[in-house]
Amino acid sequence: MSSEQEYKADFSGQKAEKALEHALDIRKFEISLYWQRAAYFWALIAVTFAGYSAILSADHLSNKDYLAYIVGCIGILFTWAWFLVNRGSKFWQENWENHVDMLEDATIGPLYKTVLYRHQENRPLKKIIVGPMEVSVSKINQWVCGFTLFIWIVLILHALPDFDRTLPISWKHMVVGIITVTFAVLMFFFGKTHAGSYDHARRKRSTRIVG
Repeated sequence: MSSEQEYKADFSGQKAEKALEHALDIRKFEISLYWQRAAYFWALIAVTFAGYSAILSADHLSNKDYLAYIVGCIGILFTWAWFLVNRGSKFWQENWENHVDMLEDATIGPLYKTVLYRHQENRPLKKIIVGPMEVSVSKINQWVCGFTLFIWIVLILHALPDFDRTLPISWKHMVVGIITVTFAVLMFFFGKTHAGSYDHARRKRSTRIVG
């Protein structure tokens, strides 16, 4: 039995209709969560940008370049977390979209898989500016995230002192940089969803009235 046959066997009969209903609802929920998470990270990153700018423009701070470097490391770590969260959100969104693709034929027909679109516009200016385009908004969001990562790298380099071989190594910069890279690597390798089976333990609490 192929994987597709096994899948259809798991959701045969009336289960297919219920499963499709749940898949559509959870897909909608995942999309909502995707943009809520994006707004959350945008707020954090915007505050970090503001903090970086405020530190460098402050006249009363004696060590503002180092403080701006720390804020830059915080910003790049927040942006890296946003990048990974976006990919995780997209993974689960596509999971439920794939379920809809598999389940809809027997219930409502190939509605989700059928795309209706207008004919191509003959006027080039209207086609470019006004006409629709097959653009993935989540992919554009990922590109914005990548661009923001690049900007943070530039800002961190700007906050670093000029390179001079005659000067000793700045260990305070090294420590912050190593901690930032370490947490970025930990997020990437240990922030993934567990794909194996779970063995659950069960404990039931009892209660009673005495007297």
